[in-house]
Amino acid sequence: MTMPSVHIRQAGSDDAAILAQLNRFVHGLHVGARPDVFQPSSDVEELIPIFSGFLAREGAIAFVAESEEGVPVGYVTAMIHHRPADALMHARSFVFIEHIAVDPTVARMGVGSALVESVRAVGVETGCTSLLTDVWDFNKKALAFFEGQGLGRMRHWLEQRL
Repeated sequence: MTMPSVHIRQAGSDDAAILAQLNRFVHGLHVGARPDVFQPSSDVEELIPIFSGFLAREGAIAFVAESEEGVPVGYVTAMIHHRPADALMHARSFVFIEHIAVDPTVARMGVGSALVESVRAVGVETGCTSLLTDVWDFNKKALAFFEGQGLGRMRHWLEQRL
């Protein structure tokens, strides 16, 4: 498949509705796999304040991928973290990908890669030394995607349901 012509742009506070709408592409997967953790899909209007709040936070960054027709086909949100040194750890700056979603009609065509690269570039520009994210264990496609982007496993969360 060929890469669709997409434009990646930084998202602003007026893009909360777009992020909320695009979130459906990934949220349903999470609900299906872990209904004990994730609420059933909400109305887009209920999600707008969540994304607005995220976009207003200091260190928050987000990008929207649009088709050549201007239709949003994906997004990524991330947070820049600057951690001071303490007695146990060195000072550290990193960018953490919080959410990423791509319309399945353009999956595996480079949209997700372009979104991650946009986050990576901002991380470098702001002095971050690493790019981090987390992936639910059930989401093998996401894990493979991020490993394909050059991210490696560094930590494991373990869970026992009670």
